[in-house]
Amino acid sequence: MTSSDPRAAETGAPWWRQAVVYQIYPRSFADADGDGVGDLPGILSRVDHLAELGVDAVWLSPFYPSALADGGYDVADYRDVDPRLGTLADFDALVAALHDRGIRVVIDIVPNHTSDLHVWFQEALAAGPGSAARDRYVFRDGIGPDRSQPPADWQSFFGGSAWQPVGDGQWYLHMFAAEQPDLNWGNADVRADFVTTLRFWADRGVDGFRVDVAQMLTKDLADPLPSAAELAAHPVDGSHPMIDRDDVHEVYARWREVFDSYDPPRMAVAEAWVAPARVPLYARQESLGQAFNFDLLLADFDPARFHRIVDDNLALAARSGSSSTWVLSNHDVVRHATRYGLPEPARLPDGAPAEKHGAAWLLSGGVDPVLDRARGLRRARAATLFMLALPGSAYLYQGEELGLHEVADLPPESRQDPAFLRSGGTEVGRDGCRVPLPWTPDGVSLGFGPAAPHLPQPDWFARHSMAVEAEDPASTLSLYRRALALRRELQTAERLEWVDTGREDVLRFRRPNGWEAVTNFGVEPFPLDRVDAVLASSSAPLGVVPGETTVWLAPASGL
Repeated sequence: MTSSDPRAAETGAPWWRQAVVYQIYPRSFADADGDGVGDLPGILSRVDHLAELGVDAVWLSPFYPSALADGGYDVADYRDVDPRLGTLADFDALVAALHDRGIRVVIDIVPNHTSDLHVWFQEALAAGPGSAARDRYVFRDGIGPDRSQPPADWQSFFGGSAWQPVGDGQWYLHMFAAEQPDLNWGNADVRADFVTTLRFWADRGVDGFRVDVAQMLTKDLADPLPSAAELAAHPVDGSHPMIDRDDVHEVYARWREVFDSYDPPRMAVAEAWVAPARVPLYARQESLGQAFNFDLLLADFDPARFHRIVDDNLALAARSGSSSTWVLSNHDVVRHATRYGLPEPARLPDGAPAEKHGAAWLLSGGVDPVLDRARGLRRARAATLFMLALPGSAYLYQGEELGLHEVADLPPESRQDPAFLRSGGTEVGRDGCRVPLPWTPDGVSLGFGPAAPHLPQPDWFARHSMAVEAEDPASTLSLYRRALALRRELQTAERLEWVDTGREDVLRFRRPNGWEAVTNFGVEPFPLDRVDAVLASSSAPLGVVPGETTVWLAPASGL
């Protein structure tokens, strides 16, 4: 395979430490067979877009057989492809095409739970209480004289009880949708089967794995079960019965042995929503090796917060020996072009939104309060250039290279997210960032495929199609292509040096080889001392850094 990163060959550093990774949500990327759902052949038909964009790797969200109770994160078979999305041969062809273009492949692994259609769970239902099949999951007797009440008062993340009855007096745990029963990671079968799964995909050429809810696998559920209040009061310090337990790293140590048995070693990145001090446990080389940093994704467009987040996360990366990760959008959150165009929420002293989940601003998607589209996109472009200039790896989400906003006004009957369905519509859910991409300005699906897509596209998508933006040198797509090409030339060691600007609303930092990034978070222009050194700008510099803009400056000695 041709290396997409000359820096790795020169330094011997693993490719992923400074990589740009592009997340694909397969059902919404491109549809080749005309059923309205994206598929692997559709992705294959668009690999040249990924190569022209300049990414180092592609991360594929789940493409496994699934009833889509949770967008594919309810996996019925971990070692196959959903027939609606293609075949294993299609997967092999896609990996080969990406590798031919120097693009690595990272896939999602969903180890906390399976689908209720998984063969193991069907065996568990048939086998009955006390069986070895049920021990692969978390089954408990109900309470009350007829065992008709759930074993505990826990709530699932998607609303409602976290326990589901099966009709024989027992209930199973599902911290997400009822169609996603939690696995018992104290069971040897479970541990061995996932090792088999990791080898299955690594043997097919997969370069790495993104581990879904990595902090939740192992649990200590000795009877009597704690109440929801007791769980909430328990410190999350490695001893919590449910979350971020120290013993989860026994699982990942075994996985690391598997990863390191390949040449080159396979990488992994943890989706672990844990306290900052515990992130390095997942990012250590003897564990998964890298962990997502979601702090920028949660931050307002604010210079003090950006500065603190960068310092904190570079320090955490140094503690783990890994590189940091940076992300502004993904399949679970409102797109950052929309977030930055909404009024900034009231915040608590620790920086968290004062409202529950930040609902009024984060989940509105731009309906109420109303989105300032131009400002949101301007800030998003500036934040993207800021992020891409940082040391470490950057994760992009499909469509952000077009400057897409959230599709906030999807009709209720078209929504698919269990968060929306289980809450009776009080939670908007994540469908607004999962609307199929526009590739052309016309056609029944704007080039997504031959038929109407599974989620309706708004009319304004046409103005942001790949074909339209590819012809516009000022488009967001052109900005991303330019920035990623430059980043490959410029990116170097995992350090930066802050440069004083004399203004609280302007951040400037210099990388070890001399190139710089300047971000003006305010509205008043910031004068440039080296106008002729501008390599890239999120908006026209005109001899200054305009408000809500980032510029990259060449080293004083030139490139």
